[in-house]
Amino acid sequence: MTAGVSPLDRLVAEAEIRQLVARYAVATDRRDLDALVALFVPDVRVRRDANGHDALRESFAEQLRSVGVTILNVGTHQIDLQGPDDATGHVYCKAEVQDGDRWIHQAIRYDDTYRRVDGVWLFVRRIHQLFYGAEVGASPLGLPPANWPRNHDGWGTLPAADPTWQEFTGPEATGLG
Repeated sequence: MTAGVSPLDRLVAEAEIRQLVARYAVATDRRDLDALVALFVPDVRVRRDANGHDALRESFAEQLRSVGVTILNVGTHQIDLQGPDDATGHVYCKAEVQDGDRWIHQAIRYDDTYRRVDGVWLFVRRIHQLFYGAEVGASPLGLPPANWPRNHDGWGTLPAADPTWQEFTGPEATGLG
């Protein structure tokens, strides 16, 4: 047991931290930079010479413009409370990433530091650790529209249907890169 944290408070903290991680994945995939940046402490360190949400937003925009569609699926999540307002964690993630004309699978572990600020759990630091990235055999890029539910295969409506994706990529973007 973590000193100073009741079992109920521990369970609530862990649930809130898991939601923080899920919100990161969804905001990333939707290219909702406002939501993504809001998941971090206000004084987040971005580089040695840059701190804060504005610098983080710029960094995320640069990183996410270098790839197309992303699909982050978080799974195993170890959370270690250090006290009532501080925690660390390891999050496993299987990702699918559009890299130009290629479709990549990745196995990732995020090494996280969390802090509760004004009652809300936020990221202090998030380190992306890569197990591997590999091109898949059959890429979904270039598939005809699925027209779900009529067809089970083909290109779907996401992420192009998300308003935040449209704002990030521009009105001409189809989600195909």
